[in-house]
Amino acid sequence: QVQLVESGGGLVQPGGSLRLSCAASGSIFSIYVMGWYRQAPGKQRELVASIRSGGSTAYADSVKGRFTISRDDAKNTGYLQMNSLKPEDTAVYYCKATTSRLLDYWGQGTQVTVSS
Repeated sequence: QVQLVESGGGLVQPGGSLRLSCAASGSIFSIYVMGWYRQAPGKQRELVASIRSGGSTAYADSVKGRFTISRDDAKNTGYLQMNSLKPEDTAVYYCKATTSRLLDYWGQGTQVTVSS
């Protein structure tokens, strides 16, 4: 079992920055991939960024060059640094951990609102 708790969301003006955190507990050693997803009202949940245990990363085209995913294994925490935020980035952001047995665990989500 893996438990995930996101934090760092909030209201920010266009062009601003936020850093989301995802604190993991439980069977942390089994986390293979950590990903950030988002879901805007009336839209499907979409993958924003992911990072594998070896450090390789992947990003949605819409956030490339603006968002950076990272992980600090010593702190059992993953991060999503979001810069140059746009109103279309407004959504609930979720952290997901995929274990080596390909089991998925989700956090509760954190709201990000980009508005002037």
